[in-house]
Amino acid sequence: MLDLQRHTQCPIWENAAAKNLEKSADESRVSEQEETAEDLRGWPGLEYACLKIVETYCKIFNQEEIYDLIVRKTCQACKCPRTDHAIYNEQMTSVCERIGFKSDALLTSVSSVGTVDPKQMGYIWVPPGLSTSAKIQQYFNQLPSEKVPKLNTSGEKYRNKMLLYQLPKQDLALAYCKYVDKEHTGSYEDFITARNEIALDIGYVKEAPAKASCNNCTKNLQSNELAVYAPKLRDNMNFHPNCFTCSKCDELLVDLTYCVYEDKIYCERHYAEILKPRCSSCDELIFSGEYTKAMNKDWHSGHFCCWQCDESLTGQRYVLRDEHPYCIKCYENVFANNCEECSKTIGIDSKDLSYKDKHWHEACFLCNKCRVSLVDKQFGAKAEKIYCGNCYDTQFASRCDGCGEIFRAGTKKMEYKTRQWHEKCFCCNVCKTPIGTKSFIPREQEIYCAGCYEEKYATRCVKCKKIITSGGVTYKNDPWHRECFTCTNCETSLAGQRFTSRDDKPYCADCFGELFAKRCTACSKPITGIGGTRFISFEDRHWHNDCFICATCQTSLVGRGFITDEADIICPECAKQKLM
Repeated sequence: MLDLQRHTQCPIWENAAAKNLEKSADESRVSEQEETAEDLRGWPGLEYACLKIVETYCKIFNQEEIYDLIVRKTCQACKCPRTDHAIYNEQMTSVCERIGFKSDALLTSVSSVGTVDPKQMGYIWVPPGLSTSAKIQQYFNQLPSEKVPKLNTSGEKYRNKMLLYQLPKQDLALAYCKYVDKEHTGSYEDFITARNEIALDIGYVKEAPAKASCNNCTKNLQSNELAVYAPKLRDNMNFHPNCFTCSKCDELLVDLTYCVYEDKIYCERHYAEILKPRCSSCDELIFSGEYTKAMNKDWHSGHFCCWQCDESLTGQRYVLRDEHPYCIKCYENVFANNCEECSKTIGIDSKDLSYKDKHWHEACFLCNKCRVSLVDKQFGAKAEKIYCGNCYDTQFASRCDGCGEIFRAGTKKMEYKTRQWHEKCFCCNVCKTPIGTKSFIPREQEIYCAGCYEEKYATRCVKCKKIITSGGVTYKNDPWHRECFTCTNCETSLAGQRFTSRDDKPYCADCFGELFAKRCTACSKPITGIGGTRFISFEDRHWHNDCFICATCQTSLVGRGFITDEADIICPECAKQKLM
């Protein structure tokens, strides 16, 4: 048989055929399928081809049954829907042909307009009803740019995807259905006929009529705007181009194809789902009265299958994981953990006990030394092994730096650097209050709470004796609050100001001069010496440098000889003049 697992160029190829043979007890049918697949060996290169090549090959040699065996609605390797694979982006020449309409089936008001070749304008599709490039561009300007179906753009990909999603082939013709039984083909045909006559239609674009409003957003349509016209709606049939969307999925209706139900418009997919259940596996409508409901979805009776192995889950137990159903066997093989003790799988019927990244059966969760059960008991771990409290304490327990007792298994431990304490022992060295998760301050080998540390070690002002928390001043190695460092006499703040001291007490310049400084014989003001001021002394009299001048001619006598004249001092020249 063809070795399908060697096909690696397309992600959905791997192992697809083996998983998608229809499940049946009829062994002869399986043999026929195998024989048919064997016929594909006529072309050796097939086993290395991607699915697009396989599809083409099967069509040329009239072996489409084999293609159906290889490809299902959902990829069995990557588990993604068919619309996510380029292999399925095959289009008919037009939507009219896809849904079974003939080109002359459109309304006469549309067919009277000249036809436009979309590709000549750079589009994969243009709306019916418009014949000039200006109008077509005006229409597309009203759509989101990423949804405009220009050739070789994301808009083309969006249109193709919506074509597959909103107009699934299996809803349009019996030839594309694989799971409609012969007894239900009449119901299928009746459904198609009724839908095509009553609900399904293609809209077209025209200039908005006067005083019309959009059927979706209810806003008024301007007279120079373009509107989408939906003939099968009874009233208010006009829409803004970007408002012509499915009432269910809110996506733009592909190529203006819509269905009407209770005065609302839908894409064909969601219109069909209002009237018929849809199988979540094969994506076909269900016409049988018997089907399975599970996970809030509908399934053909044989299609509710394990996401991994495709075995039927109808009437079987299953496990839901990431919104996908798994049979018990596959779930345990893919997701179940192995027990650390016995190395066997921990099945869904067993309780899974875990610690860090390890798992145990409930019966295997035992002390590594004495083998006692640890379920609902305190335990300790060491070197990736678990122990009961007594065994752990005996072999590995460390001791508290506070009380010297061991830390028993499960006991909360407080650690700081290389030291450790019981929670109750981790307390302030002064007040003995447990610190817990509060802030603390270490000093040498002792621990203090913030309050006790400040009380015992914090810097205090030499004046008010209170703690200096910020902005202190140091004077003669003593700390002061800035607000406390004031003149001893007038209490003026000295922080950042010129000052001097007397008997180790600070004074501002003014107070120091008034209280202690010598006074100038000339001006009678204090001589403070602050700022480097120089002065001159003679006998018991003192002068500022600037004040030491001749009493007669006012010449500075600094560095010159002088003569005293009772209380005055005069220069030698003035003294001679006075004697003459």
